[in-house]
Amino acid sequence: MNKNRTPSARIADNTDRLQYWLYLRHLPGVGSISVQKLLQALGSVEAIFGASHSQLHALGLDTATCSAICDRQLPDISADLNWLGQDNHHIIPLGDDRYPAQLKDLTDPPILLYVRGDPDYLAQAQLAMVGSRNPTAAGRNTAKQFAAFLSGRGITITSGLASGIDGASHEGALQGIAGTIAVVAHGLDIVYPAQHQQLAQKITENGALVSEMPVGVEPLRGLFPRRNRIISALSLGTLVVEAARKSGSLITAQYALEQNREVFAIPGSIHNPMARGCHQLIRQGARLVETADDILEELSPKLGFLAEKTGDLPGDSDKKAEKKAKHPHQALDPDHQKLLKCLAYEPASIDELVLRSQFSAAEVASMLLILELEGIIVCQDGRYTCIQTATP
Repeated sequence: MNKNRTPSARIADNTDRLQYWLYLRHLPGVGSISVQKLLQALGSVEAIFGASHSQLHALGLDTATCSAICDRQLPDISADLNWLGQDNHHIIPLGDDRYPAQLKDLTDPPILLYVRGDPDYLAQAQLAMVGSRNPTAAGRNTAKQFAAFLSGRGITITSGLASGIDGASHEGALQGIAGTIAVVAHGLDIVYPAQHQQLAQKITENGALVSEMPVGVEPLRGLFPRRNRIISALSLGTLVVEAARKSGSLITAQYALEQNREVFAIPGSIHNPMARGCHQLIRQGARLVETADDILEELSPKLGFLAEKTGDLPGDSDKKAEKKAKHPHQALDPDHQKLLKCLAYEPASIDELVLRSQFSAAEVASMLLILELEGIIVCQDGRYTCIQTATP
């Protein structure tokens, strides 16, 4: 290329090149594997559109697709271009310098990445956090805590913007310095679920929304597993916080294993159905995680540093309490401490707590209300769960 060409000429070249990529993305019957084969044989996206019908056919394209390229009967890409014209909207093709290197190892890397927000986050060290769409209150709180601490130590949290663990992970990550990435299974002109509109906006301001799907594509069920492979591939490891045995988050963990990434799982109660998927992963060799420090220690060789602690990590409070041999809720009066001890770590109903504590139902209800207002416990489906320790 002539180095003396004007900037406007170079911009025009880039625009033309992107349009070629968009045409490829929208051509029926042309997928990632086909595009890689074409690029390997012809050298560039421009060369693909300059090739003859016979060349393209010899490389595996069907007659209709060859004719569409050679006769310039190309798909409409105006919706993508209009979307691209908005602030903080980017389309990154496979051949772009900004395209994440870790995705290129996939057998079927996305032809294009649509990004809303800052694409530089894609180059950051990432941890995928996934789990149930209907987690327990404790699981949601754990996800938020882990994400906040890990983001505070420079690890970008990547998830899927779904309800439950995904949303809690994004929310926690936004409290740290490393931001968060949401990889979705639909066009970026849509926010799904709709209740995450505000969260999605915050992510674009402190991270990025990412999709391989063009503008206008609806969130169809079959697209979510494809989304999951991107989440795991972008990340150094995948942490499953809570998951039932047939949870979709286990698909992400399976992709992580296939991609030679680390898999972490947080154990739970044997009575909690949302822990069974994590237990299954642990039996299969996933790293059992009790604190966020476990993840930092495992990933530190890949990060090139061992993150220094600047405060308690999720789960550390339990270990410190054991070492100091003092009750973590000693600021509470004895009756409240007794009730919390009866609650332990298992969700319990008022009736169960009355039997365990020997307090009256009225006394238990009154103390539970105070503990709930203090943010120490939460009620979910009529059962109470302790989610954090009180200040000593």
